[in-house]
Amino acid sequence: MESYLLDWANLLLRWVHVITAIAWVGSSFYFVFLDSSLTPPVDDDLKRQGVSGELWAVHGGGFYHPVKFLGAPPQLPAHLHWFYWESYSTWLSGFSLFTVSYLWSAGTYLIDKSVMDWSPNVAVAVALAFLVVFWLAYDGICRVFGQRKHGDAIVGALVAVLVVMAAWLACHWFSGRAAFLLMGAMIATSMSANVFFWIIPGQRTVVADIKAGRPVDPIHGKRGKQRSVHNTYFTLPVLFAMLSGHYSFTYTHPQNWLVLVLMMFAGAAIRQFFVLRHGFKLGRNAHPWPYALAGVAAIAAVIAWLMPAPRPVATAINSGAASADPTRAGGQIAYKTLAAVLEQRCYLCHGEQVQMKNVRLDSPGGVKQHAQGIYQQAVVTKVMPMNNATGISDAERGLIRQWYESGAALN
Repeated sequence: MESYLLDWANLLLRWVHVITAIAWVGSSFYFVFLDSSLTPPVDDDLKRQGVSGELWAVHGGGFYHPVKFLGAPPQLPAHLHWFYWESYSTWLSGFSLFTVSYLWSAGTYLIDKSVMDWSPNVAVAVALAFLVVFWLAYDGICRVFGQRKHGDAIVGALVAVLVVMAAWLACHWFSGRAAFLLMGAMIATSMSANVFFWIIPGQRTVVADIKAGRPVDPIHGKRGKQRSVHNTYFTLPVLFAMLSGHYSFTYTHPQNWLVLVLMMFAGAAIRQFFVLRHGFKLGRNAHPWPYALAGVAAIAAVIAWLMPAPRPVATAINSGAASADPTRAGGQIAYKTLAAVLEQRCYLCHGEQVQMKNVRLDSPGGVKQHAQGIYQQAVVTKVMPMNNATGISDAERGLIRQWYESGAALN
């Protein structure tokens, strides 16, 4: 019953998380596009009001005319829309999902004993520390170097080093899948913290000063813009980290931390291309194609690096029949030989007492039903056993491969 309820919680939280993330990322991308696409106002009245840029757009059958004030507008409207619940809802739903999926069952999903053999409580504490320590370090870098000459370049370089260090530590302390997700959660936490601690408080201070008739300090706008720009570069790396859990060839690689770093670099470079491209169209920037080329080249390099070596084509299983070919993959493996491996490595979660995901492998019928899944999960992707909790060896994975590719005999 607990597994069933956790599955529902996982599904519903994932649904909410994706919806709120779409809203947050969409609004973030739109405002970055808007800032990059504004042109000086033509109307003299807009100039007198202090408008620094405007954009004419058409969408959904209507025309829109957003404007941006250089400083404070002449007066505030009765209704002022704030963009923050998109961020907060995304983080709250994401952290809840992380708790249900990983922290609740840390011994299964967070810990890989072949990487680091520690208790679930310690693993959970260290995982939560990743979220806090990265934010404190990143925020400290922004505070110290953000307003200096060439501050953006310095901050960018130091944050990149910080991300590389965190990726190396995460992949050497946690299971690969958890490490990738933890890196995404870590950066996403800082993104939301930027909104909570800097962007929204700065905007509230500006609004309060306008209402009180006090001069508006431009530093609040500068800081908010700086953190907002950081968030837009973080977005694609975070999305890759979150999606990578469905593709084990990334996080199971021996140098998985480097795979993650290269793909995050690719995402940031491609995002830079799109940010600068809007300005290029208005004649403000040189064509940003080198950034797109760098991102695509990094992805191509990773694809070539991770490409598996050619192997014999697996024998198809026709209606579960065992068509043995002793010449394929070194000869046929008997079912009783396979069953000895399954009993030791798989029955714990897929046996008489427990049937995770409704998969039972302690009978020839169950093995016949899930033969392709066994091969895919234990041999191709090596996702199972989860974090290799039962200590399956490469030789035993090879035996499963040989059994499947020689016809998946059931006798």
